Amino acid sequence: MAFHEVRFPTNLSFGSVGGPERRTEVVALSNGHEERNTPWAESRRRYDAGVSLRSLDDIGELIAFFEARQGQLYGFRWKDWADYKSCAASATPSFDDQLIGTGDGVRRDYQLIKTYRSGNETQARVIRKPVKGTVRIGLQGDEQQEGVHFTVDWTTGIVTFATPPAVDERVTAGYEFDVPVRFDTDRIQVSVASFQAGDVPQVPVVEVRL
Repeated sequence: MAFHEVRFPTNLSFGSVGGPERRTEVVALSNGHEERNTPWAESRRRYDAGVSLRSLDDIGELIAFFEARQGQLYGFRWKDWADYKSCAASATPSFDDQLIGTGDGVRRDYQLIKTYRSGNETQARVIRKPVKGTVRIGLQGDEQQEGVHFTVDWTTGIVTFATPPAVDERVTAGYEFDVPVRFDTDRIQVSVASFQAGDVPQVPVVEVRL
């Protein structure tokens, strides 16, 4: 899949609206009950970057980024300001934020994941676009050193250990991450007069599966 490892300007994504969406199929039965099912294992995120534009310079920056991605053709990184850490929004990522696996003495590669919890229910999300310099890894409660004990592929979110974690050792991680997205349109329509009057263009952005 065509993807540029570049982040959408954070000054433009800040103030955007959006978040996760699900696809649920609801069938109403003749007895008044209903059946619900979903073809999606994970949610998909959508955003509108247009609402965060505050000046004509912002529009110029947006158009330059749009042209460089050739509209919908190339994906890119997006910072979701409401959900971009392995921990709470007000906290700093720690090496023991998320359990990403358990050692078996053989496996060296571990995918970064983030687990969402509510009551007894959990939902795991694969993290494929960690932010460089933010990933911290723990092994059985001890923080590991990047470049010595492990390396990170910033394009896939895979952590590779120099030595396989021993059997039953807990592998944990903390990090910041981006969402892989693309523009959901091949056209941006801007009216300077309307913009100055408070009318902002719609710039839909949608998460891509990698």
